[in-house]
Amino acid sequence: HRGAAVTLEPLAVRHAEDLWAAAQADSSGDGWAYLGYGPFPDAGALHRHVAAFAAQHDPMAFAIRPHRSGRVEGWLTLMEIQPANAAIEIGHIWFSPRLRRTRAATEAMFLLMRHAMDDLGYRRLVWKCNALNAPSVAAAHRLGFVPEGIHRAHGVVKGRRRDTAWFSILEDEWPARRDAIAAWLDDSNWDHTGAPRASLSAATAALPKG
Repeated sequence: HRGAAVTLEPLAVRHAEDLWAAAQADSSGDGWAYLGYGPFPDAGALHRHVAAFAAQHDPMAFAIRPHRSGRVEGWLTLMEIQPANAAIEIGHIWFSPRLRRTRAATEAMFLLMRHAMDDLGYRRLVWKCNALNAPSVAAAHRLGFVPEGIHRAHGVVKGRRRDTAWFSILEDEWPARRDAIAAWLDDSNWDHTGAPRASLSAATAALPKG
């Protein structure tokens, strides 16, 4: 899946070296705080994780290769894949610090959202996260996901109780959200300094919900 700023590739062991280098930029380990794995103590541990992750079909993982660097700087997945219910989730998102809060990061999520809804024909796209994960909650709102509530004590991650916030986009809601994100990503929305002229959050906040 190739966009203007980023390409998604099925995750493979060959990506492990780039991912280890990308992980070194996250010296605080904040990027792993709400994931069930990481940070990894050494390159071998990350390599083993990538090998196991890449072999799974649910979650189905994709490596993120921003065109600017040409190196893989994160991953994300399609998961909880339920063809019978036409429901699918985007999750397991890990971005290196270089990738976070960039046009490429938004495009990576958009490419996978569009693949799920337009190419694969799912009718329900889910986003869920730890309710304490403020950046993930903000990203869900920014991408136009509709809040569905919180499942209390939904799980235990790294020894801590997890309350899970749920969001979704349904089939009839998707076209407006697809168009809003595509317009934000379009070159016409970016000035000579590389800053967006319009806010994606404002555009999606104005869309009908439910």
